[in-house]
Amino acid sequence: MPPSPRAIGVGDLVGLNDAKGPQLALVLQLRGTRADLVVGYEGRAQQVPLRLLDRLAAAGASDVQRLHQAPWCLESVTVAAALPSLRDLAAAWLLLQPDSPGATPIPTELPAFVELVCGEIVPARLAACWLWLQGRQTLFRWRQGQVEPRSLAEVQRLRRERRQLQLIEQRRQQWHGALRQRRPLAVESLEADQLQDLELLRRWVCGDTQEPLPPELRRALQGCHCAPDAAAIRHLLVDLGQWSRHHLPSLEASIWQSGFSPALQQETERLLALAASPCPGDERRQDLTALHTVTIDDEDTLDIDDGVALEWLADGRERLWIHIADPGRLVMPDSPLDLEARRRASSLYLAQGSLPMFPLELANGAFSLRQGQRCAAWSLAVDLDADGAVASYHLSRSWVKPTYKLSYGDADELIELAPPQEQLRAIHALMERRRQWRLRQGALVLDQAEGRIRCRPNSATLPNEPGDPIASLEITEPSPSRLMVAEAMILAGAVVAAHGLEHGLALPYRSQQSAVLPPEAELQALPPGPVRHAALKRCLSRGHMGCTAAPHFSLGLAAYVQATSPIRRYADLLVQRQLQALQDDVPPLDQPAVSALLLALESPLRQGIQISRDDQRHWQQVWFEHHPQTQWRAQFLRWLRPQDHLALVYLEDLAMELPAECPPRSQPGDAVLIRVQQVDSLADQLRLQASA
Repeated sequence: MPPSPRAIGVGDLVGLNDAKGPQLALVLQLRGTRADLVVGYEGRAQQVPLRLLDRLAAAGASDVQRLHQAPWCLESVTVAAALPSLRDLAAAWLLLQPDSPGATPIPTELPAFVELVCGEIVPARLAACWLWLQGRQTLFRWRQGQVEPRSLAEVQRLRRERRQLQLIEQRRQQWHGALRQRRPLAVESLEADQLQDLELLRRWVCGDTQEPLPPELRRALQGCHCAPDAAAIRHLLVDLGQWSRHHLPSLEASIWQSGFSPALQQETERLLALAASPCPGDERRQDLTALHTVTIDDEDTLDIDDGVALEWLADGRERLWIHIADPGRLVMPDSPLDLEARRRASSLYLAQGSLPMFPLELANGAFSLRQGQRCAAWSLAVDLDADGAVASYHLSRSWVKPTYKLSYGDADELIELAPPQEQLRAIHALMERRRQWRLRQGALVLDQAEGRIRCRPNSATLPNEPGDPIASLEITEPSPSRLMVAEAMILAGAVVAAHGLEHGLALPYRSQQSAVLPPEAELQALPPGPVRHAALKRCLSRGHMGCTAAPHFSLGLAAYVQATSPIRRYADLLVQRQLQALQDDVPPLDQPAVSALLLALESPLRQGIQISRDDQRHWQQVWFEHHPQTQWRAQFLRWLRPQDHLALVYLEDLAMELPAECPPRSQPGDAVLIRVQQVDSLADQLRLQASA
């Protein structure tokens, strides 16, 4: 039987095995079922229950306060030296095995065990053997204050487990070493738990920190000088080859990131084959292929969803035709591609290219208004009166055949030169008349140059790192053709909204609350352009999309709906379907159904806007990383956080509005010089400093 706790007396040498592991101690005083101890070689005071103690040796003297004092004379070195060899311990294990296999071994008191192994019973031997028995040895079991030899089967099992743990620890050390080296990893050689670590780190980079980093992984990050935050981990993953330098965290695991599934690609092939065949309703389309239709877009745009044409009527009046692509001819409501487009809500146009709402084969092909080909469309004919108001309109599904695909630069030349038979100058004049009408209705003119960062593939002759795209600045001026196309699209949205109101259609109307603008004298005191625009935009509220029509303040319209980009925006496709139901004399979706659809679009639209903003911000930071010493002229626009000296400035040479730290007494319109104070595109950091 093990010794009773009462056998422990003042001055005894005892063993304590608690959360800190096995330790030697001396009993200073007994307090009922507890004892005051001095623990360890440093003599730390501690009070513990007697049941946690193993008596190793009786008191040599009641006034001894430290293990190193006589009669114990115990130091860490002497105790370590007193431990018998593993050969002697293994021999003792053999001697203590029961005579017959399967018999229960007889427990041995600690002094008898020490005498068997060491040939003498002295405090140092007792202490050394007790500490060893509490450790990760496989030969004996310490049970109720006695030593019991393990069976051969148990020893073999424990040794296998120990070897497995050693291998796990070895792999862990290798893994942590690989992280510390910050070199690209061979993913195929990683263990499952290491892949889980990488996946967890990727989620942290994306802002998903619900699952905490395990302590081992935190220590590994600490070892490679990586803070446990998204920016530092993103740097690490890039170094490890597990994150593309220009991959956006907000794009990770989004619906746009995953592309189109094989089933959707198969559905795409089916629709492409169907495009040349007759579809329901084709026979009722108005044939407008004889019109001189032109499409105008950026030079590299392939998904063209609008075009314009001009018709001179017999009485000399001009009729504007606005043609909108009709993807609904092939994509049926609630079909697989329709549901996928609804999940995306819109196409994304990023610095390195587009992430489409529909597969590119359709968006750039069968859906698009392609030059020289008969294309399905919705066509809106609009007659304006002398003031620019809508005198009459006609809306129909149609066939069109675009004559030319023009870039904005091409269109600007045609507007300026006005060659014979070319209609663009007349269309431009018509849209300018419409624009002036809107201005008289209170519309705001906020046109200004806008700079964006675009990317092009690198080449071997350029000094950047191989394969790294090159960020280049692209400034878009409010040219005549851009203003003309924008005005035509606004006109189409106003006419479709009026048509919807006239027929009680539930549509995704866009509205904007009226705003109180600064007094005219105050605006005139500001420099025209970005400074004055900033003062106006500060007063405007965000636009709203809902089933109830309301005025759009900045457009100067009583009602408005976006209807001209059904290849790129699902809400525009929804508009076409409501118009089609009206023309086919079938019940359109009612207001609750349309509201439910708009609610479903809300989240992906917000996510898409965030991804687009993150993308442009990232590439701005990349661009500034390549121009760290340049200074740019800028205009102070307005304060964002005056207490932090943070303001909005307009960089004239870049045509960008960006936040910057500005001098304390800066006023709108002040000229400042901007330089880069800090930039790190992987950490999403850009600090610009302004000086007067």
